[in-house]
Amino acid sequence: MRNGFPIARPGEVIGLLGGSFDPAHGGHVHISREALKRFGLTRLWWLVSPGNPIKKHGPAPLAQRMARARAIMQDPRVRVTDIEAHLGTRYTAQTLAALQALYPGVRFVWLMGADNLAQLHHWQNWRQIMRSVPVGVLARPGDRISARMSPAAKLFASSRIAGRASTLLGRAEAPAWCFVNVPMVSHSSSAIRAAGGWQA
Repeated sequence: MRNGFPIARPGEVIGLLGGSFDPAHGGHVHISREALKRFGLTRLWWLVSPGNPIKKHGPAPLAQRMARARAIMQDPRVRVTDIEAHLGTRYTAQTLAALQALYPGVRFVWLMGADNLAQLHHWQNWRQIMRSVPVGVLARPGDRISARMSPAAKLFASSRIAGRASTLLGRAEAPAWCFVNVPMVSHSSSAIRAAGGWQA
């Protein structure tokens, strides 16, 4: 890390998993390892957000969420970062544009769950997101219908890479996206908070 920014070299394929990680849990670890394997990624960065602009109530303090994330994510290929706090960005499209300017030649892949693809059309500048980087969608078996019928999936239907060719995603030119089924572990940040398992 240098001034809060990880070091990356041109030609690397780096997956980006954004979220509040409030708190990080085994499910995040599981999908990170699956994404590395499925999408041909060199490495993966967790983008622990300062705050989610969609959520009404703010998350736990950033330092606390970063410490928890680093404690639970024990894989040398995955870097836990607070890049958005250093960039001053709040929205995914802004973050992607800033990262592409900072890291010329690095190939970024945005990662999301099927639930996020289903509501992507509510995100700021969502078409720009799809056109700027390849997008890897990780879905629980059975989550496919709402995502597949979403405005984003329909608009970019011709840019979809088949799941059986998912390892090509990291080297694909945007717009490109791929939908893969990933057996999920039953962890939820909201459930952990509700059960009192996330204390300052």
